[in-house]
Amino acid sequence: MNSVAYRTTGLFVKTISALSKVRLNIHEQENIPHGSIIFVINHFTRIETLLLPYHLNRITGIPVWSLADDSLFKGALGKFLDAVGAVSTRNPHRDQLIVKTLLTGEALWVIFPEGRMVKSKKIFDKGRFMIFYAGGKRPPHTGAATLALRTEFYRQRLKEMVKVNSKEANRIKDLLEIRDLEPVLRNKTFIVPINMTYFPLRGKENILSNLAEQFVEKVPERIREEIMTEGTMLLSGVDIDMRIGQPIQIENYLGLSTVGRDIKNRKEINFDDPIPSRRDMRKAALEIMQRYMSAIYNMTTVNHDHLFASILRMIPRRHIDVYELKQRAFLAASADLGKLGVHYHSQLKGEQLHLLTDDRFNRFRDFLSLAVEKKVIKKSGKTIVKDPFRFSISFDFHKIRIENPVAVIANEVEPLKQLQRHLRRVSWMPRFWLRRKIAQRLLEQAISEYHRDYRTYYIDGESKNKAVGMPYLIKGKSRKIGVLLIHGYMAAPLEVKELAEHLGRQGIWVYVPRLKGHGTSADDLAARSHMDWVRSVDIGYAVVRSLCERVVTGGFSTGAGLALHLATRVDDLAGVFAVCPPMRLHDFSVKFVPAVDVWNRLMQRVQLNGAKKEFVENHPENPHINYFRNPISGVRELERLMTTLEPKLPSLKIPALIVQSAGDPVVDPKGSKRIFELLGSENKQYTLFHFNRHGILLGKGAEVVHRVIGNFIKGLS
Repeated sequence: MNSVAYRTTGLFVKTISALSKVRLNIHEQENIPHGSIIFVINHFTRIETLLLPYHLNRITGIPVWSLADDSLFKGALGKFLDAVGAVSTRNPHRDQLIVKTLLTGEALWVIFPEGRMVKSKKIFDKGRFMIFYAGGKRPPHTGAATLALRTEFYRQRLKEMVKVNSKEANRIKDLLEIRDLEPVLRNKTFIVPINMTYFPLRGKENILSNLAEQFVEKVPERIREEIMTEGTMLLSGVDIDMRIGQPIQIENYLGLSTVGRDIKNRKEINFDDPIPSRRDMRKAALEIMQRYMSAIYNMTTVNHDHLFASILRMIPRRHIDVYELKQRAFLAASADLGKLGVHYHSQLKGEQLHLLTDDRFNRFRDFLSLAVEKKVIKKSGKTIVKDPFRFSISFDFHKIRIENPVAVIANEVEPLKQLQRHLRRVSWMPRFWLRRKIAQRLLEQAISEYHRDYRTYYIDGESKNKAVGMPYLIKGKSRKIGVLLIHGYMAAPLEVKELAEHLGRQGIWVYVPRLKGHGTSADDLAARSHMDWVRSVDIGYAVVRSLCERVVTGGFSTGAGLALHLATRVDDLAGVFAVCPPMRLHDFSVKFVPAVDVWNRLMQRVQLNGAKKEFVENHPENPHINYFRNPISGVRELERLMTTLEPKLPSLKIPALIVQSAGDPVVDPKGSKRIFELLGSENKQYTLFHFNRHGILLGKGAEVVHRVIGNFIKGLS
């Protein structure tokens, strides 16, 4: 191999990596030991052959060579492979070259134990590793294990011959072109397993495939598929998680007496001479192979697509409700995946609530589109119909990544036994149990968070009784419709209790969440953003959606704004009502909030935090519920919420009710009227009550408002 060409090629790979949208994440580099190393890696794309030697060389500082299929050593590609240190699998001196370079430290090696790309990712059959390819199936190769054993065999034999037969020691040195014996005897041989996981897997027409069609007559189908799949990865962006496993020390497998006798045999042993211990060495190679195959595939980085595809495959029904699939995916993704012994993508490390609400990161939506496009499912309204035959492996091996990527994705995580058991439990769980489990989990989470926040932010003489801020659920008689009812700013769930009980008497399920920062103290509210409130609402929606077939959401004041915000994000609400929603505020103290906020930021910049004004005094209508201090930051978050909401209102098409107090001293009726006018709903109504207060859901005359809201919900039923 030409060292100049190797360095030049490394520069080329570095440039290509920078130009592409590949995001390579290398994990556990510290697992790479010092010594003679064979890296064994799963083989799914040509990208591994391109990137791995470069990155492993960058980590170790040693040239990294690889074995490649003989058919690739033609034309420009063959020259490129020669330059990067690839050796043909049919090279007659292949094994001796590998052993020699490992011993001398000239190179480390990459070997793909599957022997070829496994495009279907089907490597597990009836509980054992089995490689599926175009010609059938076969066990993984033991070549990497055999070469590692031979390398360590010669190291140990050299150690013995130096002591007892210098002539044989010198002959071996000459045979393997060893100049300096000391580092050879000092080092050890290792096999290091590596897993490469790609996400997302999407193959489609791209600029590279279009160019190939234009400039090459009759592009072979196999090459076209590879350009479409891997070109899309490079151009559209793909996360590659490269996980480096624990090294396997080969010396530990040479302890058998038969092997020991061959190591110490003073007679001349040539490189390919049969030796008495060869049968035991083959058994050891088989054991090592099983160990590194298990290590490679147990390091698969699990992602959302793995969960979606596996659950879709496992659900024992063809007709599946779309939201049910979301619920099962949520339950699977919310488990402690670390306890299942799996590695998982960074997107699975955070809260998975978005799967049950607005799918704001498009994880589920993108997968569903892929499944529809590839005819794995048909979508009919809120129901999907799956084709179980699309999960078979009867597809053309060289087309499966394009024609049926959903099956490929599901295949990849088959070796993860604990994950498979978890996914099977989730997929087979009865629907009523699934819903109950999710609702119970989220309710317990909300209550636990409240207890924790109350302990943390409790202020003697300021914080209300704990019952004021406790989220609560009122059980109804029918599960056809449920209400998510949201309290206002600086208030607590008790604020809407009279309305909740009125609806409960009508047989409607009602859940009232606690908005984060509320029901504790003003210091807690000052530390929260409007996205914290949005999360509280999302948890509430998921609770009601798990208990009832349809959901109506509504709220008071800021809660009304949050209800409208939810309605613009979630596409299956039955209706929304908003009582005194804030578009414009004319509370006297609020007029000074923008100026105070600017002052606070100025004081922070000049490091005079003591001069900051963080709260203004509040004189609430309901002092047994509301805070007496209004955090400046909280009002700014309310403003951000409504600013975000306003442009989304025309997209809201569901039935809507806006209720306003004509003499509201906090919310300008012109603002709520403006909200009503912006709504895109055809079925919408605006009701103005002649009260001279803001809190019209409590106190004298509130029952009239309750009846209007109850009738609105009854009409939706």
